[in-house]
Parts: sequence; structure tokens; C-alpha cells
Amino acid sequence: MGRRLVSLTGDNVGDLPAPCRSCVFWEAGHRDPDARAKDDWLSAVLLDWGSCGRLLYVDGELAAFALYAPPEYVALSASPAANQTSSDAVLLMTARILPQHAAAGLGRVLMQSVVKDLMRRRGVHAIEAIGDAQGHELACVVPARFLTAVGFKTVQPHPRYPRLRLDLRSVLTWRDEVEVALEKWIGAIRPDKARSRPVGLNPRDTEGN
Repeated sequence: MGRRLVSLTGDNVGDLPAPCRSCVFWEAGHRDPDARAKDDWLSAVLLDWGSCGRLLYVDGELAAFALYAPPEYVALSASPAANQTSSDAVLLMTARILPQHAAAGLGRVLMQSVVKDLMRRRGVHAIEAIGDAQGHELACVVPARFLTAVGFKTVQPHPRYPRLRLDLRSVLTWRDEVEVALEKWIGAIRPDKARSRPVGLNPRDTEGN
């Protein structure tokens, strides 16, 4: 299975599936489809701030994507649900794993890619998101259960739209945790070299022979 991660640009924004391709819920503050408005928003953010999205392809097919930006570039950041985004955080607007790839474990792969991009930005230490506690998969708000599954923690509880946060440094430990677990597993099945030596034989006894 070949995976490829790329930044969202004006050349590949057309790969976003409907209705996300033309949805400007976060960008313009309304749900009326307007692909041109989304393109204009993307161009402005790319020019002023830089990369604001990641696309994950599997075998040449779009499998997942995420869009994010500082709160000042997000129309809904002025709403009661999002106006308390921390000054050191970028707002995750949208993140979605397409249904045909939902069982492939791509959520963390996608978020690791986002974090890698944001680690290069001065003053950015976290990603925050408004989650949907009712978890509507096709809504414009990311299901809270997806966010918690990829490491976000609730910082502002709400019965419907909690605010969650993912510290960038915590994502860097994911690979370390996997490597430690793998090393323990390998250690458990690795033959004990000491037992393979003849009883009573000291390795130094053979030196110089």
C-alpha cells in the first residue's frame, strides 16, 4: 500500500470530495457551497501564512485530509464556540478519513503530518479544534471521538461542541512509544546469547588463541 502526503495547494484542492470541496463553513461562516470562495480563501492563506492543509493519498487515491489555520483566518473563530482558541494554537477546521479507508488506521498518520508541518511555524505549540460530541460524520465539525482517538484532550467541555487540544510535543512521542514496544517484543523473543555458550567457558579463555 503506497502512501503519499502532500500540502494542500491550488492545484490539488479539486481532489477534495464533495461537499467539502465547496464548503465554506469555516472559511466564510456559512454553509452555502461556493468553490470560488474556498479557492480565494486558500490562495490568501497560502500567500500570507503558508501551508494550511494536508492530503493523504493511498495508491494514488485521496484517503484523508485536514485543513487548519490560525484563528484570525477563520470566520467562525469569532463565534462563542471557537473564540477562546489559545494564542499558541492553530485551529483545526476539518479532518476526515474517507469511508473506504476508515479501517486503515490513517488518523494518526494524518495528524503526524499536520504536526510535522506546524512544528516549523514559530510560536505554534498546539492544535485546537471544536469537536462535535454527537459525532455526525458528514458535518462540518470534526467528531469529538475522532479527535480523542488521535490524541486530543478536552480543554473546554460543552454538551455539543467541546474544545479540544493536541500539544505538538505529545505527537513526537507516538513513534517513540511504538519503537519501545517493538524493542520489548523483540527482546522477549530474542534468544539468550548467554545460554548458547558452553557451561563453564569464559569468552576470555579463547582470546589470543
